[in-house]
Amino acid sequence: MKAIVQGDYGTAPEEVLRIAQLPRPTVGDGEVLVRVRAASVDRGTWHLMAGLPYPMRAMGFGLRRPKAANPGRCLAGTVEAVGKDVTEMGLGDDVYGTCDGSFAEYVRTSAALLAPKRANLSFEQAASVPVSGVAALQAVRDRAQVQAGQKVLVIGASGGVGSFAVQIAKAFGAEVTGVCSTAKLDLARGLGADYVVDYASADFADGEHRYDAIIDTGGNRRLSDLRRALTPQGRLVIVGGETDGRWLGGADRLLRAPLLSPFVSQKLSALVTLENGKDLAVLGELLGTGKVSPAIDREYPLSEVPAAVRYVQEGKARGKVVITVSAQA
Repeated sequence: MKAIVQGDYGTAPEEVLRIAQLPRPTVGDGEVLVRVRAASVDRGTWHLMAGLPYPMRAMGFGLRRPKAANPGRCLAGTVEAVGKDVTEMGLGDDVYGTCDGSFAEYVRTSAALLAPKRANLSFEQAASVPVSGVAALQAVRDRAQVQAGQKVLVIGASGGVGSFAVQIAKAFGAEVTGVCSTAKLDLARGLGADYVVDYASADFADGEHRYDAIIDTGGNRRLSDLRRALTPQGRLVIVGGETDGRWLGGADRLLRAPLLSPFVSQKLSALVTLENGKDLAVLGELLGTGKVSPAIDREYPLSEVPAAVRYVQEGKARGKVVITVSAQA
């Protein structure tokens, strides 16, 4: 089968990612073999490829070189084989979810990380959901605990996680304000944001407006700025925000927010996403009713994964970037 492979860490996708022929995987107990129809790229793809910031290498990703065959995580496809004790899905079922190495024609993954693909979604749409959609759901529902009528600010509203967070918060009945660049304001509006803020010309933390919840998916504002935009009992959820630092890479806010939280009236937290099939099923309901719809910017073939990773890393993506995979039966 064709697959993207990576032998060493590196910051330039064109230098470390290449396509190769590999044996088709075999499944173990509780696993499923999926014929991949589509995959997707997110900001985490670059981090897995580069091994940055450095502490992540000590978290099981490989100290000197990556353990994963390739940095792909999201997939949508068709079940080709099931292992022992897998009863929730069978041969020929269309599924979507997460795995290690989704930039390949076939992958194996735990059945617990998959869910049925909705018939109203294409494989490309479904593949754009798992990592970003689950992160957005857990940020909005679990950490921010968004309720109907609340005012929610989504920073990075045009990005992968942000585009889902806007829609999920709206589905929960919130009034949503999206923050993004000038060129992406129309996308944020199209996703359902009630108000939009161009960060190049306006400051959401000027003290004029306060929000019950802030979902920060792509900023680097100081915690003091974010707190100034919160109500006294508001909730802040930091999902992302990056710098060029090789040791922390912007993760210092992720560490400081929960440490500060016990000493202030506001609830400050950092999201660590827990990938699971149950939340994919919840997203499936929202996708099925049309309350949430994937925003796809571009599609690349498997051979152009390096270009897709580069496009996302440069901050050009409006929504999600998808990889189309044409596996032979």
